[in-house]
Amino acid sequence: MATLKQIRSRIKAAKNIQQITRAMKLVAAARFKKATDRVLEARPYADKMRGFMESLASGGDLPDHPLMAKRPVQKYCVILIGADRGLAGSYNSGLLRKTTDFMKETPGKGSLIIVGKKAIQFFTRRGYDIKHSQFLGSAGAKLEDAVEVTRIARQLYESGEVDKIYLCYSKFFSAIRQTPTIIPLLPIEPPQPAAGAAKADELTFDYEPSSDAILETLLPRYLLTLIWQAMLESTASFFGAQMTAMTSATDNAGKMINTLTIKANRERQAAITKEILEVVGGAEALKS
Repeated sequence: MATLKQIRSRIKAAKNIQQITRAMKLVAAARFKKATDRVLEARPYADKMRGFMESLASGGDLPDHPLMAKRPVQKYCVILIGADRGLAGSYNSGLLRKTTDFMKETPGKGSLIIVGKKAIQFFTRRGYDIKHSQFLGSAGAKLEDAVEVTRIARQLYESGEVDKIYLCYSKFFSAIRQTPTIIPLLPIEPPQPAAGAAKADELTFDYEPSSDAILETLLPRYLLTLIWQAMLESTASFFGAQMTAMTSATDNAGKMINTLTIKANRERQAAITKEILEVVGGAEALKS
């Protein structure tokens, strides 16, 4: 049975942990707000870019472009957007499990482009083929990170080193809901027009200066937009998961402190009662 001194030591340790988790919760909450604002600000641009691609696709077959070239898939690559830090519940483990399961089920030789320290450590220890890896800052993804990943992905695909590229990230819904998601990235397939949109034979486009020049500018920008949006979604998901996890940890520490405090009070009262009984017993012995 724990002594009163041991219980008080555990109370002190729990209070120290509670202070740390509370501070981490406040930091995560501030960063979560900024990350959420960035996601909401970027979504209209991504939606507009997607709508533009739908318009082009509805105008008939697009000219050939290296980023749209389809070939038999013998080698593929997965771009995994993870996190540098933990203490975010199941955020990292969910992404790692999603990626490993996908690579086990997908035929062909797989490789990885990894963003985030935790995922780099996990797959390096297990001997996966990592084409490129980079860390994220404490504040989350920056545009420069997306530009670098886009450059590496284009180089791998256009050189023929891989035949297909997928993107794995955590899709953001709210602070308590983030879903690991894998989507095909390369070759780029124009989004299908929405139901009720005009058919190809109903539309005619005049390209200026030319369709090839427009695609040469549009497709790399579209690819960058997809990767950048995934990084923003993942950053918001991470801080949301961390804020939720630290809130739960702070509450649990508070419950533990209350439980231990009650236990310490009982032990102290029992010790006092024992001392009183000893004094009374000694007094009675002297009388007799």
